[in-house]
Amino acid sequence: MRIKQRPEDFSVKESYRYDEVESGRYRVYMMDKQKLSTFDALIRLREKFGLKPGAISYCGLKDKQGRTEQLIAVDGKDIDLQEPDLRLKFLGHTDRPLSAANTTSNRFSVTVRAVRPEELNQLNLSVAEVNRLGVVNYFDSQRFGSLKHGQGFIAKDLIRGDYEAALKNYLARPSPLDRSDDAKVKGFWQANWNAWDARCPWPANKKYFRVLNSLREDPKDYLKAFLQIDSDYRAMLLFTFQSYLWNEGVRRLLQLVLPREHLFPMPYQAGTLLHHKDADPEVLGWLRGLTFPLLAPDSTFKDEKIREAAEWALGKEHLTLKDLQIPESRRLLFFKHEERPLLVYPHKLVLGRTQPDEMNKPLMKLNVAFTLTPGSYATLVIKRLFHFSYRDDTPDEIRATQAHVEQQKLERPGQLANRKRPEVDEREDLDDDEDDDELELEAPPSRGNGHQTPNRTDFRQSGPQGRAGFKPGPAQPRSGAPARPAAKADSAEAPAKKGRWIGKDGLRRQRVRANSPAAPPESGADRPARAPRPLKGGNPAPQVRKSSKPYKK
Repeated sequence: MRIKQRPEDFSVKESYRYDEVESGRYRVYMMDKQKLSTFDALIRLREKFGLKPGAISYCGLKDKQGRTEQLIAVDGKDIDLQEPDLRLKFLGHTDRPLSAANTTSNRFSVTVRAVRPEELNQLNLSVAEVNRLGVVNYFDSQRFGSLKHGQGFIAKDLIRGDYEAALKNYLARPSPLDRSDDAKVKGFWQANWNAWDARCPWPANKKYFRVLNSLREDPKDYLKAFLQIDSDYRAMLLFTFQSYLWNEGVRRLLQLVLPREHLFPMPYQAGTLLHHKDADPEVLGWLRGLTFPLLAPDSTFKDEKIREAAEWALGKEHLTLKDLQIPESRRLLFFKHEERPLLVYPHKLVLGRTQPDEMNKPLMKLNVAFTLTPGSYATLVIKRLFHFSYRDDTPDEIRATQAHVEQQKLERPGQLANRKRPEVDEREDLDDDEDDDELELEAPPSRGNGHQTPNRTDFRQSGPQGRAGFKPGPAQPRSGAPARPAAKADSAEAPAKKGRWIGKDGLRRQRVRANSPAAPPESGADRPARAPRPLKGGNPAPQVRKSSKPYKK
């Protein structure tokens, strides 16, 4: 099975609460983003509207690979943005910035692709296991994007005091999987490390302006330059390493309390996770109410097994609790203790009907929807449900998916240009000269009472008999109007013909040239009167008006 092959395959909507204060200084918006990380979206908003760092608060980070909705609050400024991949909807005012406490839950809708029919029976068994046992609340692969893109754990560089390595991994380590201008900027500074006066040609370089300005002032003070990174992003770099230690500690704890036959492995970006497929009622009851700490120098343990598992995770990295600090910047770079539930239970878990997968023929696809508490990973629930067939995409598959999405973006503008215009009769001449006068015959729209706008054949009908007894055939001359000579194939001057088309407003119109070889110019007094023609269904006769604008093809 595969997920996130298309941005619309992964959707998340945030359930929120905040105190509505009409005079509040913070303006609250619902941010709808697609194929953007939360940090990328906030940077775009800050740059577009000239906001200071920290002016935008949010409840949490949302996945880049998909379409997500989340709450943000802007301090003291009214903004509006409606772009294809980033939209804002104003909700109200509040008197305080947003935080994780403002999110109550997240509702996910995930399209799972490349499902084999024989896997559906196993899926039903997995659903029963998840409902009874829950899912281990690990941090999933998207938390460890720095590993995926070759930057490693930057927090470990900071703990060792190697600030140049930390800054180099942040600023000058391009990812082979990244096709954006940001990767080109990182490649430029990788090739021009310590040449801070070099001029980077890519516009994305402005993201690193504060860091580069600090390096130009003091080329060897790498810690000072690192501290110019946005504070939220710095905290996330430390939290990434904490998340890895949490995963390793919980994995060890499950090994201590569950027999080996009740566990099964699952690979992810930072190594291997262990999930349980069974547990004794007593152990399961203990695990349900258990929390495991995100480690910090001041962490304490309420259970000896938790202490043993945490120390084992630290020992793998040759660290102790006291080592989780950056002595030269204790106030700006620090690890914070926090308790995280060990298990999570998806609520309102619903499986959709299987359908043919148009991207992975002849396999199937289905939709999986569920609700999670804030901070839990929907991708981990999907992997647990499909653990018997899940695998991570290879680098080649990731590049192929990226190329497919980019190709779709390029084709979308052309779809409007290539859209077929309304078809016209081949016998009609829609060419027109700018000097020709036109008469437009405008049909009234449907009145909503069963009277429909006449079809195209009705506009070809004429004569005193109206519509009754009409048989399709060549267009007949109007009553009192001079007959038009038949067109000859070898004639130099072909007579003008009536043209019909459908306008942008959906109304059918008929055009008759006033100056044409078949109808010589006549004065208003000599021009024969046109008898009103009743329309089908009792609608009033259409009105004739003269157009002041020439017809253009």
